[in-house]
Amino acid sequence: MPGTTETTITATMTLNEISLSVPRALEVFARHGLDSCCGGASPLALVCERHGLDLEALLAELRAV
Repeated sequence: MPGTTETTITATMTLNEISLSVPRALEVFARHGLDSCCGGASPLALVCERHGLDLEALLAELRAV
């Protein structure tokens, strides 16, 4: 399906895991001021909590790339 990834991205995946599975996720992270350098080993849910981001909205955005 165009515009979606074959990899299922979950809230428990780390930023590094997501970046490796879906390289275009780096574009989404950059839009939200996230990088996999600092905190890349943290689960997405924790990163969203720390940065005040809506987890479900970010998951949807990541899954759309």
